[in-house]
Amino acid sequence: MSSIKKLAGQTIWYGLSSIAARFINYLLTPLLTYSAVVKTADFGRQNLLYSALPVLNVLFTYGFETAYFRFSAKPEYKKSIYDTAFFSLFFSTIIFTFILWRFQGFLGDISGFQDIPQIIQLAIFIVATDALSTIPFARLRQEGRPKKYAFVKVAGIITNLLLTWFFINYCPGKIQETPNTWVIMIFDGNKNPIYYVVLANLVGSLITLLLLSNEIRSVKFNFNAKLWKEMIIYSMPLVIVGLGGIVNETFDRLMIKAWLPGTEEYKNEQVGIYGACYKLSLLISLFIQAFRMAAEPFFFKQAEGENPQRTYARVMKFFVIVITFMFLAVALFLPIWSLMVGPKYREGLKIVPVLLLANMFLGIYYNLSIWFKLSNKTIAGTYITLIGTAITVAVNYFFVPRIGYMAGAWGTFLCYGTMMVVSYVWGQKVYPVPYVRKKLIAYMVIVVLLFFIHKGLTGLYSNQYFSLGLGALLTAIYGWFILLVERTEFKKLPYVGRFIR
Repeated sequence: MSSIKKLAGQTIWYGLSSIAARFINYLLTPLLTYSAVVKTADFGRQNLLYSALPVLNVLFTYGFETAYFRFSAKPEYKKSIYDTAFFSLFFSTIIFTFILWRFQGFLGDISGFQDIPQIIQLAIFIVATDALSTIPFARLRQEGRPKKYAFVKVAGIITNLLLTWFFINYCPGKIQETPNTWVIMIFDGNKNPIYYVVLANLVGSLITLLLLSNEIRSVKFNFNAKLWKEMIIYSMPLVIVGLGGIVNETFDRLMIKAWLPGTEEYKNEQVGIYGACYKLSLLISLFIQAFRMAAEPFFFKQAEGENPQRTYARVMKFFVIVITFMFLAVALFLPIWSLMVGPKYREGLKIVPVLLLANMFLGIYYNLSIWFKLSNKTIAGTYITLIGTAITVAVNYFFVPRIGYMAGAWGTFLCYGTMMVVSYVWGQKVYPVPYVRKKLIAYMVIVVLLFFIHKGLTGLYSNQYFSLGLGALLTAIYGWFILLVERTEFKKLPYVGRFIR
């Protein structure tokens, strides 16, 4: 239990930072979707650009974060792992940035910002800056320093948010009020507002890198060529995994733009609506992201102990319990969460429950994927991800022209669901873990049934107070049920156990 207690403690810290960071980042959505100066089509173009950037981030970091955790556990590499990993990413980032700068036109074609190359150039620097911070952040996680990690993450995102508010809200209003104000020295009202959104993002990334200066200054020229070769061999399949994962997570916007009938303006608007509502479904990923931050180094360390599979199974059970509660917290109280997007975007709220389930599957898959990372069979992750990618592309190709952006939601659902099932079946043959499979499936089925009960009753009696009250009642019933079923398990937990008789 002590190991799970430690994981829970670090997850709370990573959770606080991740929730704070993501929530602050989510504030950009109402800021932009309620803004009078940001057009729906331009917001859609920004979503297209930001769908491509994670792909570049995967290429720039090429799986070295996971490789860092894998090899830092080996005593013979502890002194050289950090320096080797950092210098590898440092020099490769310089090379990749130069190549990307020379061929920046393709980013303009993908996003639709061909007419504003400055936006593309700022985006390139964002990718480069974020890549340089990867290994310093990994070191903070590996050394169990979640407080410093949290501070740096949140500080960068707060900078981004404040600057975005300054450029999008304050500057246009100030110029309209006082045409000769000092603001005109740094803000050009004739520029597309998305330029300033991306600029604020870049400044936030630079602040993050600056706050990691102590970790960067500690780098010594201690490059271990033998270790580097082993890390490259280990991480290369993870690049395919990462690329496939990004395609599954973000390329639906690009596929909607490519395969949706209509004018360019209409397609950009539909992407904007989809992108805004998609962010609401990512609320469940707050915990998943926090858990991943703590769990990846934790799992590798646990592998050296006795019977780690039992620990992994218990972690999975607690994980599923938490994400099912988070599903209810979002799906049953959607009228509240919908206030985070402007009224003209809310027609897309129907995708949120589907994507919430998809993200539940993704979180479970992240837990399951430890089998191929521990057994050095990372190529298996490549195959699983490619299966998911094929499903994503096929569903979007055949159904976007028929049902629009709903195809993106169902494609994501089927993709992550399939990846979860394949990883479980394959993993149990290679690295068996005693997951309580039937119980976990039951928990997920129950919350889906509660959602449909809520949807059916609120359909019969449409009243906001009734909807919220019913949501609270159904969530409480589920909590009572879980407490009855898992009473023995909860009694063993620190702090919580003392309140359970």
